[in-house]
Amino acid sequence: MLKWDDVLNYAKNGNLAPTKRVEKTEEEWKELLSPESFAVTRLHGTERPHSSDMCSKFEEGIYACICCGTLLFDASEKFESGTGWPSFTQPIEDNAVNHIADHSHGMTRIETTCSTCDAHLGHVFPDGPQPSGLRFCMNAVSLKKVAEE
Repeated sequence: MLKWDDVLNYAKNGNLAPTKRVEKTEEEWKELLSPESFAVTRLHGTERPHSSDMCSKFEEGIYACICCGTLLFDASEKFESGTGWPSFTQPIEDNAVNHIADHSHGMTRIETTCSTCDAHLGHVFPDGPQPSGLRFCMNAVSLKKVAEE
């Protein structure tokens, strides 16, 4: 189980190798994605809080990267964080997401990106429920539900 110390270690010393890599040009991403998904995933934007009904849906299933289809989160790890963004306690695999120190906006946070295609997903925080204590706060437009369990 991934814990906060693991996240900090990856952000400082490097992430686990991804299972595969997907690389496209900016133009290729623009053709594949909606303008909002492109702005969030490729330009490191953030969607407005409470702008997606994904926050309030807790059906079984798997969430994948909207850009490359890499499986990222299982709905069994999803919880209501009250933040306005879908939140999860763990990724499907430790190497599914990268953890990157983000010093923007006058603060230090840990950004999460898809390890396969580098899509910006959101951030991870140490204020989630136990046993992991993690809150992967994701932009809904960076995810797509791809499978029922």
